[in-house]
Amino acid sequence: MPTIINHIQSELKDFYPEGEVKAFTRLLLEKVAGWTLTDILTHDDLELSDEQTLFIHQAVERLKEHEPIQYILGETEFCGMRLWIDNRVLIPRPETAELIDWIVETVHHPAPAILDIGTGSGCIAIALANKFRQATVTGFDISLDALHAAHENAELNNVLIRFFHVNILKTAHWEDTFDVIVSNPPYVMNSERENMEENVLNHEPEIALFVTDEDPLIFYRHIGQFAAQHLKEDGQLFLEINQALGKETVQLLKEIGFKTVELRKDLSGKNRLIRALLTKPK
Repeated sequence: MPTIINHIQSELKDFYPEGEVKAFTRLLLEKVAGWTLTDILTHDDLELSDEQTLFIHQAVERLKEHEPIQYILGETEFCGMRLWIDNRVLIPRPETAELIDWIVETVHHPAPAILDIGTGSGCIAIALANKFRQATVTGFDISLDALHAAHENAELNNVLIRFFHVNILKTAHWEDTFDVIVSNPPYVMNSERENMEENVLNHEPEIALFVTDEDPLIFYRHIGQFAAQHLKEDGQLFLEINQALGKETVQLLKEIGFKTVELRKDLSGKNRLIRALLTKPK
């Protein structure tokens, strides 16, 4: 086994489970040298340049500080796409991919007008632009840094998306209407911080994560009100939500005026996804 692999595994063994260390090893060596798992397992004479070795040593130190591997690599995969990722934006989660799958299986318009509120890295908007090749896709975000990241990712994936600097808590009027509005807004209550992993708390942007315990549904109220005014007839609202507030979020949307609100569990069995319509299904 090459010396660099021994270094990674010996340095990280007290910080992460064995399986996670092996995954980090594979990802780092694939990133810096293009080595496959087969290369790693079958060759004892693999060598790295000084620059490659330095990158790995620095990456190991960052991993010791529980910095997410996606930020260290500067990229991640999501819905079959490659995305540039750094601490300007949240790291896309598997449950967000489930939300996209739900939209794809439900929306039958060949060229929908889609709005992604709180676009972050652009992962939702870009995935939907790939799935609906004739769609008109728009992304809102309050963070200029996030919008820059989203622009970069849209270019990387060769999709055209209109991004706007918008604070949904203050925006009530918009000229366009949409067939689909989707959002994965901040929903983690401050009181839930103690249950979160260190790599999330210390490295991912707080503005995209947290809400107050006093008004944890603030974003859903504003998004719901905006959607009620800007969805086309038979338009659909899709949301990723706090698993602890499923019933409350459903009730809020019904109070806003949505006639049909469907709460769906993610693959982990958590109440995580919502689909809402202003009309009853025909």
